[in-house]
Amino acid sequence: MTVAARLFDARPCALGEGPLWHPERQQLFWFDIMNNKMLSRVGDEALSWDWDEPVTAAGWVDRDSLLVASATGFWTFDIESGARERIATLEDDNPGTRSNDGRADPLGGFWIGTMGYKAEPAAGAIYRYFRGEIRKLYQDVSIPNAICFSPDGLWAYFTDTATGVIWKQHIDRAGWPSGKPEVFVDYSGVGLNPDGAVCDADGNVWIAQWGAWRVACHGPDGAFKHALGVSSAHTTCPAFGGPDLTQMFVTSATVDLPDGSLDHAPGSGGTWVADLGQKGQAEHRVVL
Repeated sequence: MTVAARLFDARPCALGEGPLWHPERQQLFWFDIMNNKMLSRVGDEALSWDWDEPVTAAGWVDRDSLLVASATGFWTFDIESGARERIATLEDDNPGTRSNDGRADPLGGFWIGTMGYKAEPAAGAIYRYFRGEIRKLYQDVSIPNAICFSPDGLWAYFTDTATGVIWKQHIDRAGWPSGKPEVFVDYSGVGLNPDGAVCDADGNVWIAQWGAWRVACHGPDGAFKHALGVSSAHTTCPAFGGPDLTQMFVTSATVDLPDGSLDHAPGSGGTWVADLGQKGQAEHRVVL
């Protein structure tokens, strides 16, 4: 694969995450978790909103509002005014955890993972928020990531980065897990660290690999197909966007880079974009 990623936004994030392409606004939103910021860009205008706690992932509710997952709950966020309201709590009784990776499912539910601030083993879980209800789906998770959904609406994917295994879970007509998860891809023997992921329109799964300078593409059968190279070691999460959903945006991070790394890779922590040519899915609307 010869497509090259270029910088979309050079602002360095300590821990960039959660890119969301709003299909009605044609606008990308993403997060710098460690600096409590939500970011966006419209043309040459760089936008930023400060929060009182880490914010990590979002889904779109309508043209003017988002559902935002923070360390302690779910919020509605008005894009134009910046007004926000917490509508549900998320492990707010546990100060040692925060939210992490999340994405809306085809039925309008929102899956979100939690983890310890220091990635303590088995400190987190994965939940689904749907029409005001929050239900725990999986527990004893260390670093939840790679939450995404197949275009036929039958499968969810997720990982615990600490294990290196990406799971494939059948979901029922109401969007809930049905049966036991199956191993989709196992990186544990090759030293790769799966982070955020997204499914394209053909059912391929694109997986950011922390520390590997790339986003790997696996077919619906789990077989590796090719990769998108990114000039940032810690790629964290991809998202499809652009007018025809053939661009891939990739967030990245500077945390845990060796000393001097920024001299050789000054785009680290930036948000990248590539004209991939492969069509993605439009992000699903969240049903509150």
